[in-house]
Amino acid sequence: MKDLLRKIFSKSEDQKFYLDNSKPYRFVLKIDDLEMAYLESKDDEWIFRYTEDFRNQDTYRRLTGFSDLSKEYRASELWPFFKIRIPGLKQPMIQEIIERENIDKNSEAQLLKRFGARSTTNPYLLIAS
Repeated sequence: MKDLLRKIFSKSEDQKFYLDNSKPYRFVLKIDDLEMAYLESKDDEWIFRYTEDFRNQDTYRRLTGFSDLSKEYRASELWPFFKIRIPGLKQPMIQEIIERENIDKNSEAQLLKRFGARSTTNPYLLIAS
């Protein structure tokens, strides 16, 4: 039984995602009422940058891996901080949602938009805009 649950809820190592360029995807990362950062997909890459409001405050800390407040981070693969928000796709409930809502199960952007708002690993809210 334990192995069955592990199999259903684990993330597949062989799952191949791609960056969906059919349209731009934009997200706002928030902590409490503060818009902290923007994440977007554009021209085959992910772009992350802190907001001016976040740069001008001293209550909240920077995210690990994004230490430079003024830098625009770019990557061809989604950073682990965001990728962990996508659930294991073997879960029957997740499979039903993907099928019912016609979500491309290989599109990180579509999966992040549908499932990425909250994470059990941190208090940040990710809102698709």
